[in-house]
Amino acid sequence: MGTEQLKMLKLLLLLTFTEICAAQNDITLSVFTVTSKSMTVQWSGHTGASSYKITATPKKSPELPVFAQFSGNTVMGSVSSLSPNTLYTMQLQAMDNALNVLSSAETEETTAPDVPSIEQVYSKDSDSITVEFKEVSGATSYILRAESKTGDFFSETSVPRSPGTTVQLQPYTDYVLSVMSVNSGGRSQPSYPTEARTVVMACNLTTSSPTNNTILVTWPPVRHAVLYTLCIIRQGSNTRVKQNTTSTTLTFDNLEAGSIHGIKCTAWDPEGRTGDDNTVYQITRPPTPDVTHVLMSQGHSLGIIVYWGSVRSANKYMAWNTEGNTCSSANSNCDITPAECGQDLSVSVIAYNDAGPSSPSQPFDYITYPCPPENWVEEPTAGNCSVVWDEVSLVEHYMAFIKRDDGTEKSCNTTETTCPFFCMCGYTYLISVFPYNKAGSSLYAHVRNYTTIPCCPQDVKIKLVSTETLEIKWAPVKGAELYETTAAQTNDIIHCNDTSPVCALSDLSCNTVYSVTVTPCSELRGCNRTCTPHAHETAPCAPEILNMTQTNNSTYRVHITNPNTPNTNYTITVTGRYDKHICKTKNQSCEVTQLFCGSMYEVTALATTAVGNGLPGFSKPLETGPCCPMYVNVTQVTQAMTNVTWSPGRGARSYITTLTSSRGHAKCHTLDTHCLMGCITCGTNYSVNLEAISSTGHMSECKYHGFSSSACCPTGVKLYRRTNNSLRVYWRSLGPQVHNHTVELYGTGANYTCIAAAGSMYCDITEKTCGDVYTVVAAPVGQYGVKVTFCQPRTYSVPCPGSNAGMVISRGRRSVK
Repeated sequence: MGTEQLKMLKLLLLLTFTEICAAQNDITLSVFTVTSKSMTVQWSGHTGASSYKITATPKKSPELPVFAQFSGNTVMGSVSSLSPNTLYTMQLQAMDNALNVLSSAETEETTAPDVPSIEQVYSKDSDSITVEFKEVSGATSYILRAESKTGDFFSETSVPRSPGTTVQLQPYTDYVLSVMSVNSGGRSQPSYPTEARTVVMACNLTTSSPTNNTILVTWPPVRHAVLYTLCIIRQGSNTRVKQNTTSTTLTFDNLEAGSIHGIKCTAWDPEGRTGDDNTVYQITRPPTPDVTHVLMSQGHSLGIIVYWGSVRSANKYMAWNTEGNTCSSANSNCDITPAECGQDLSVSVIAYNDAGPSSPSQPFDYITYPCPPENWVEEPTAGNCSVVWDEVSLVEHYMAFIKRDDGTEKSCNTTETTCPFFCMCGYTYLISVFPYNKAGSSLYAHVRNYTTIPCCPQDVKIKLVSTETLEIKWAPVKGAELYETTAAQTNDIIHCNDTSPVCALSDLSCNTVYSVTVTPCSELRGCNRTCTPHAHETAPCAPEILNMTQTNNSTYRVHITNPNTPNTNYTITVTGRYDKHICKTKNQSCEVTQLFCGSMYEVTALATTAVGNGLPGFSKPLETGPCCPMYVNVTQVTQAMTNVTWSPGRGARSYITTLTSSRGHAKCHTLDTHCLMGCITCGTNYSVNLEAISSTGHMSECKYHGFSSSACCPTGVKLYRRTNNSLRVYWRSLGPQVHNHTVELYGTGANYTCIAAAGSMYCDITEKTCGDVYTVVAAPVGQYGVKVTFCQPRTYSVPCPGSNAGMVISRGRRSVK
């Protein structure tokens, strides 16, 4: 058979055997645990199996297989007498009562390594024990088992090799220790146990540095410790100091300040073993710093800056003064705030590190800025000011600064508490006083505003703008915010209280001199009451017209009151429609002449003084008397009756005409411009008077030239013929024989006239023709040869001579025969 055919036959047999096994392998098998010389497996049961057989066959070793058999109701079993660290094939067979194999299963596993042996056990730390053991072949790691003898503690610790340490133990406690080796198959049986005791625990040190050259070490007692060893060494030094003690406190002295020291403590147990050692580090307190200098700070608030020299190991410094104010810093200076001005204090500094504070430095004396004094201004007299301030302590000198609001500045350096300066009215001064000492000047000063009283106006102008109103104007003055204007005559009532430099004083009394004062005021200083008043007089009072009297036809006297001071001029104005008349006086009356008659006038009175005119008084109407007629004509109508006519008088409504003589008078009252008047006596001189009366009753008395009534007509006129054929007219005169007479004869055939001289009572006429009838008119010839025309004619019949003569009177006709 060839080689290829042989290979194919082997493959076919293998596949057939695999199918047969798969059919029979319907149970499962797994390794539960292994030891160095045993292996425990577990399987799933098989129905119908009465027993199970486990066979352990070394896979790479010529050793014989080892088997064990179990009953049919068992599912776990162990095979012992195996070789350590050996790979075994574990086969399970399920069999019936006839020992026929019903089903089987296989698995592979390695036994644990051989059991190691403990060589040495010791405790260096209170919570651990170190075990040195002999390593075994095939072990990948080891397990240290520790058990307390009281049974209250059990632990297993995996270690890779010898030695191994088990931890989390209790100090000074007995433990039973064993070792097991481990590989991929499992762990071996524990080694032969060994007892060991842990050492005492370490000292729990507490350290402090009471001073900068000592360290105090304390610790609570360590259980079962009988002795303590402490060792100290300064960092950076090789010098060690070691001390043994049974106490729980120890002080190391003469150490270097501000240095770090390592302190190690070891406790000894009764067996003479040292327990845990514990090293702590403690720094001594820092050296005492020294204050070098102190400066004043000028921040938002007054403070001091304290400077000192840095000391070793200090990580913080604190400074404090005798007032108890403190500051701290990690640097070599710090600010103590707030600081009070004017203090004489001292300051000290201590340094801090983790151990605590150093001893305080020696006090360093210093003074602070002087306190700013309260200041004020005194002005005993206007313009003479002084800055005055309170004296303060710790001051070498003062600087006073006086700044005016226009920028002008003055200062004075003095050791006194006053500084004089000239202060002008109307200005605001900013006053500050700075005291100085070795620390410098005060950080601030009280700034005082001092405002002088406002200046008095110098160019006050007062003007009379109306009769009872004064307008006062002035230029604004420095420092004045408000002006009060008063007049002494009004009880200093404030008439104006205004910011404007103008005021009107109204409702004043007329013809009064007012003392006007303009008082400037400011809110800060009040009012300047020293300003000079200015006098000004108001207009004169208006006079009152008392009455008006007519002195003649065209002249009136106006009477007025005199309410003003002497030497006041009064102007009386009489104003008509077409004319105007003025009279002036300083008294209480004056005459106005040449007024038009029959007119209406308005009469006003005005007072005038040096300041001007007052208001005119209330006017009164003046009605002049009616005008006298321009002419009056008296015409004698009859010997006893006259006709008086006249021209109209302006303003007259009625007239009263009177003819007056020593023999009597005649009067008539009429609305007309003529009047017929009887009761006239012939040959009498009459005065002619006329009264023109207005509708309101005003009357004008008018006088005219006298009127002489005509001479009296003769009476007893007779006409008779004389023997010489002449005619004689004879009469009797009633009045004085002072007039010539004219005789007129009017006949049918001729007319005749003759004139008889004064004193004669007849007149002869030569007749040319006789026997005519004559009308005879005998009339006196008045002044200027004017014949009286109203004498009554008489008619006479004068027969020729030889006829029967006789006188016949009939109806005014008289016949003479």
